[in-house]
Amino acid sequence: MKSVFKMSLLAATVALAVGCQEDAKEETVKVEAPVAVETVTFATEDDKAAYAIGASLAQYLKANLEQQQEIGLALSSDLVLQGVQDAFADQSKLSEEEAQVALQALDQRVAEMAQKQSQEKAAVAVKAGDEYRTQFAKTDGVTTTDSGLMYMVEKMGDGEKPAAEDTVVVHYKGTLTDGTQFDSSYDRNQPATFPLNRVIPGWTEGVQLMPVGSKFKFVIPSELAYGSQDTPAIPANSTLVFDVELLEIKGKPAAN
Repeated sequence: MKSVFKMSLLAATVALAVGCQEDAKEETVKVEAPVAVETVTFATEDDKAAYAIGASLAQYLKANLEQQQEIGLALSSDLVLQGVQDAFADQSKLSEEEAQVALQALDQRVAEMAQKQSQEKAAVAVKAGDEYRTQFAKTDGVTTTDSGLMYMVEKMGDGEKPAAEDTVVVHYKGTLTDGTQFDSSYDRNQPATFPLNRVIPGWTEGVQLMPVGSKFKFVIPSELAYGSQDTPAIPANSTLVFDVELLEIKGKPAAN
């Protein structure tokens, strides 16, 4: 059953990659009495290592089962343990072929559920982005370019403007439209340096509008950001909000 065990880990890894839904859940805090932990002395280092392998495997499986439950898969931990015990005893109730079919079916279900969740998140992101941009457009001082990029000048510098081929040094903070932060050079206390033509189109266009020493707020529609690409931090079709300070153009004098 060696190959089946490998497939089990694969299925668990796929399920883990789906990620858990981000809906907030109310939890009741319970204060429980400390549980006494039995002190165990192992006869040999091999015994201790063997126990550690089992404990590590159990923690891994438990975490993955919990993740699977959160996306709607109700897999019995008792049956998982029974499968492990039966496999070690060479008494598996499934042939290797049957186990492979079951795991392939599980992978298919996980993929379908992941796709459905991704589509639902993308639809929410589209609606949220449309609403945010509509409101932002009503703010005094907001400009919308022909591409759909929106920006507001918070501080206008007096340095040079970069070209798309230039390498720039910036401080920035990026958030979703609900204020969730996904990146910040401020938090790292380290400005970012990159070629301007190797970032998302909204940045390439927007930063070229900034003289060195400026600070702009950009609202970037998804087609100028990551489009339909879905990541744990940035759902597909997300409108992104950036606060950007242009500190320097590499090879050119920095602003005082």
